[in-house]
Amino acid sequence: MKFDHRFHLTEAGPSMRVYEADGVRMRLDFLEGILRVSLLRPDVPLLPTWSVCPGDGDVPLSGRDKLSVEGFALERPSVEETDDEIRFSLSGVSFCIEKRNFRITAQTERGILYQDRSGLARNYAGELGEGSVHYTRRFEEQRIFGLGDKGGPVNKSLRRYTLATGDAMGFHAAYSDPLYKQIPFTICEHGGGAYGLYYDTYSRGAADFGAEHDNYFEPFNSMRFREENMVLYLILGTPREILRRFSMLCGRAAPVPEWAFRYCGSTMEYTDAPDSDKRLRGFLAQCRQYGLRPGGFYLSSGYTQIGDRRCVFHWNTDKIPSPEALADFFREHGAALIPNVKPAFLTEHPLYRRIAEQGWFLHYADGTPACFPFWGGMASYLDFTNPGAYAFWKDCVRRQLIDRGYRHIWNDNNEYDVWDEDVLADGFGRPLPAARILPLFSYLMVRASREACLEAGVEQPFNISRCAAAGMERVATTWTGDNYTDFAELRWNHKQIMTMALSGFRFFGPDIGGFAGPKPGPELFLRWLQYGVFLPRFTLHSWKPGESSTMPWLYPDRMEAVKRLFALRESLVPYLSAEMEHARMAYAPLVYPVFLEDPAYDAESDCFFCGRRILACPVFDEGAASVCVTLPCDAHGWRLRGEGAILPGGMRLSVPCLPEDLPVWFTRADPA
Repeated sequence: MKFDHRFHLTEAGPSMRVYEADGVRMRLDFLEGILRVSLLRPDVPLLPTWSVCPGDGDVPLSGRDKLSVEGFALERPSVEETDDEIRFSLSGVSFCIEKRNFRITAQTERGILYQDRSGLARNYAGELGEGSVHYTRRFEEQRIFGLGDKGGPVNKSLRRYTLATGDAMGFHAAYSDPLYKQIPFTICEHGGGAYGLYYDTYSRGAADFGAEHDNYFEPFNSMRFREENMVLYLILGTPREILRRFSMLCGRAAPVPEWAFRYCGSTMEYTDAPDSDKRLRGFLAQCRQYGLRPGGFYLSSGYTQIGDRRCVFHWNTDKIPSPEALADFFREHGAALIPNVKPAFLTEHPLYRRIAEQGWFLHYADGTPACFPFWGGMASYLDFTNPGAYAFWKDCVRRQLIDRGYRHIWNDNNEYDVWDEDVLADGFGRPLPAARILPLFSYLMVRASREACLEAGVEQPFNISRCAAAGMERVATTWTGDNYTDFAELRWNHKQIMTMALSGFRFFGPDIGGFAGPKPGPELFLRWLQYGVFLPRFTLHSWKPGESSTMPWLYPDRMEAVKRLFALRESLVPYLSAEMEHARMAYAPLVYPVFLEDPAYDAESDCFFCGRRILACPVFDEGAASVCVTLPCDAHGWRLRGEGAILPGGMRLSVPCLPEDLPVWFTRADPA
C-alpha cells in the first residue's frame, strides 16, 4: 500500500541487517562511526562504486561492490526489535527505526541528532516521483556545509543546488550552479550536534536545504537522484571528525610533489600564439629576470591545434618544432610542463575514424558515435568504461606525452555534457545510459592518465583534473575552474574554496587574478596574490582576448610588491608540502575554515587556516587599508607574521595592510 510500507526482518548478521516491504529492501550496515543505509530494488541492478575505497590503493577498474564492507572497521551493536521498532546504539548514538516506512531517528544526550521526515522520507513505490528521494528533518538553526565546489555562502542552509557537473566558464561564485564537481556529501550541524550524509551515486540530482516548503510536513531538507537505488552513509561525530571519516571512506589522496606548491605559470595566450615555443621559453627568461622560481607551466591546448581546431594528442610542430626539446629545456631549468588533454575528439580529428571503428566512443544503440558541441565543432566523448578505450588513452598519453618528456598531465574539459538517455556506455560489459554515470568518466580519465605515468616509471606524477567526484583525490588534484575577474568574486571564490575544503579536497585553488572577464586592476591583482600565497595551488591563469595575460609582470610598476609576495610563497613551499603530507596521512584538510578548530568562530569569516600553524587573514574589500581579525581560541596565543609579542586567543585587532604590503597572517605561538 502506498505511503504505508511495513518492513520486516529477512536477514541478519553481527554487523548487518536486511528488512523488506512491498518488494523493496532496506539494508543496514554498522560501520565504525557510520551507519550505512541502502534502499535496494531487486529489479534494478545496483551499480558499482568507484568513490568508496577505505584504505590505501584504489578500487578495481570495473568498480567495487557498493555493499562491500572490505576495509571498514565494523561495529556489532545489540539490536532490539519489536513489531513496530528497531533500536540499537552506534558509536554512542541511540537509534530508533520505525518499521512503518523505515523512519530513522538518531539521538544523543543533547536531543535529536538526525531524523527522517515524518510521513514518508523515501521513495518506495513512486509516491515521491521518479528516481530515489530522501527527505530529512530540517532543524531551525541548522548549518549545512560541503557539497563540492558549490557557490554562495559557506553555510548552504536555505539554498537549493543542482547535483551535476558542467563547463561553467566565467561563472559567478555567488550564485552560478552547477559548477565542475559533483560531491553529494554534506555536514549538518545544529543544537543537537552534527552528522554527515554521503550519497554514493554518480547520478544527477538536486539538493534542497530549506528553500522548499510543504504545508503537510514539518520543515525538511531533501536530496533527489535519478538512480533508483540509494546507498547512504550517515556519518557521526563533530564536523572535523565527520570530514575525516568521509575522507577515510573515499581513500587516501595521492602524494603531491613539492614543486607543485611553487608558482606555476599558465595562460592560453602562449600556446595559442604562432610562436608558441618562443613564448614558452621566454616565460622562463622573464621569471629569471624578476627573480621568480616557477615550479612548472600548464601547457594549454593551443599546442594541439590543426587550423582553428584543438585535436588532443596532436602536436602542432609549426608552433613547437620539437616537443622533446621544449620539455628538455624546461627540465634543465628546474620546471615541469603540464600538457592539457581533453576526452573529446572532434569529428575532424585524424584519429576519429579509428576510434569510431573500434567502438570506443559513447554511442547510440546501433553503434553510431554520439556527437556533441565541443570547442567550436562537433565531437565524440571517449568511453572510459570500455577497456579498449581506456587502454587506448593510456597508450596515447605514453607515446605522445611521456615518451616526449612530459611527465605530468592536466585533464581538462572532462565534465561530459551528456543528457540524452539514448547515449550508451559500455559499462565494462554492462551497457547503460552514459547520463547516469557522468562523473565516472572524469575519474576514469584521470586514473588512466596517472596509470600511464606510473607504468612509464614516473616516480611522482602530478595529475590535475577540472571535474571531480568523491574519491578523485586518489588519482588527481583539482582547481576551482574558470572563474571571473571582479573584486566581489574574490571573496566569493574564498567561500567556494572553504566549501571545497569541507568536501574532502586538499590540493586545489582558483585561477589567481580570474580566468575570464576584464583584466584585474593593480589593486585587485595584488589582493588576489596576497590571498593566493596561502592556498595549495598557486597559479595565475587567464583567457582575456584583447587584454594582456594575467602574469606576474602584468604591472611592471608593482613588481617590487609582486616579488615580495612570490618570495613569501617560496618560503612557504616546504611548510605547505609537509602539511600536505600530514593532511594526506591523517585524512585531514590542508586549508580550512577556523570553526573546525574554534566552533564559535564565524563560518563566513575571511580568515582561514593554512595548515595547522598559520592563520591567514586576507583583504577582500576594494579600497581597504587594513583588516580586522578576531584571533581564534588557542591556549598558547598567536604571533603576527610569526614575530613579536604573543597575542591571546579571542583578541580582536585591526592590522594595517595596503595592496603593496605583505598579507596579514598569524602563527601559533606554540606550533601544533
